Amino acid sequence: MAEDKPLKSALELAMERLRKKDEDAGVETKTLTAGQKAAIAEARNFCEAKIAEREVLHHSKLRRVFDPAERETLDQEYRRDRERLTSERDAKIEKIWRGDT
Repeated sequence: MAEDKPLKSALELAMERLRKKDEDAGVETKTLTAGQKAAIAEARNFCEAKIAEREVLHHSKLRRVFDPAERETLDQEYRRDRERLTSERDAKIEKIWRGDT
């Protein structure tokens, strides 16, 4: 071999192609600051804690309800809460990424 460069994995080659494609398309790469990383981690942890809290409450309520219609209503409420919390988390993370914090 003329060059003594180590061989690259398929993942590394694919990532290089994607970076080149983004560069050609004019996509700006942005790195996060330590503060942004911490804020994102905090948003994720907060959401996970809230979801865990809702899950415990949901299971507690289900133990007391035997009517299938009421159980379905409780399940729907729980799913809506999870979706709302996840959506709020994603919005916060997007805001942090944009630098709007």
